[in-house]
Amino acid sequence: MQPLQQMEPKFHCPCSSDRLLRALRLLSPEEVEDILETEGRIEARCEFCGKVYRMSPEEVRAEMALATGDPSKDSEFTDGREE
Repeated sequence: MQPLQQMEPKFHCPCSSDRLLRALRLLSPEEVEDILETEGRIEARCEFCGKVYRMSPEEVRAEMALATGDPSKDSEFTDGREE
């Protein structure tokens, strides 16, 4: 018996600041403001690769104001990468 194909495993984590913004958009604006007032910024760590993302209140508000589409629908989400 011979293997059909041999592949070397490669680590790839699809996390990005765009994905953090998408997650924030699933919260109500009041919840986001509450986090910003309490914590002074948004900080999240990817559970897969450990990368930490930080956004200032100004960044969060600016990005939220420019965001379009429904963050709950994958078909309406792009993370800046071409398919």
